[in-house]
Amino acid sequence: MSKRWYVVHTYSGYEKSVKSDLEHRIETMGMQDRIFDIEIPTETVTEIKEGGERKAKDVKIFPGYVLVRMEMDDDAWTCVRNTPGVTGFLGANGKPAPLSRDEFNKMMRRSKKGEPPRRTAVGLEVGTSVRVTSGPLADFDGQVAEVNAEAGKVKVTLMIFGRETPVELGFDQVAIIA
Repeated sequence: MSKRWYVVHTYSGYEKSVKSDLEHRIETMGMQDRIFDIEIPTETVTEIKEGGERKAKDVKIFPGYVLVRMEMDDDAWTCVRNTPGVTGFLGANGKPAPLSRDEFNKMMRRSKKGEPPRRTAVGLEVGTSVRVTSGPLADFDGQVAEVNAEAGKVKVTLMIFGRETPVELGFDQVAIIA
């Protein structure tokens, strides 16, 4: 049998406890030769707090799912399936389906160390009052008109020469006015 990655469905929010409980079960049931790795797919996001303070944190990419590398047989299946918080395996017709290497890499979003976070989570919403903190429009105040989290951009309406002017800025160029 070969070692393959399988997707295990868990109760949302229980991923870490499932991983911990499963690691304990593997040890107590002597399954180290059949269940090898347990991963919770995460990515690092930068959260921008009020005042422009940045904080990096890991968030789950697929809440409610854990990846398990194992040799699938009845005993290994039973060990994983009967772990508290596990609701089942992902697959067709109730049969666990292994991931391809490509699928695994996409799910884990393998990235090079030192690569900047892919996403930014901000407390910016349409209507939020902000101050531009850098660039030629620094110190102008305005209101958020649009938020594009994927691109890390925000459209802000500023009063320039007595006119409302929409300007697109990076998240790092604005701070929420308290």
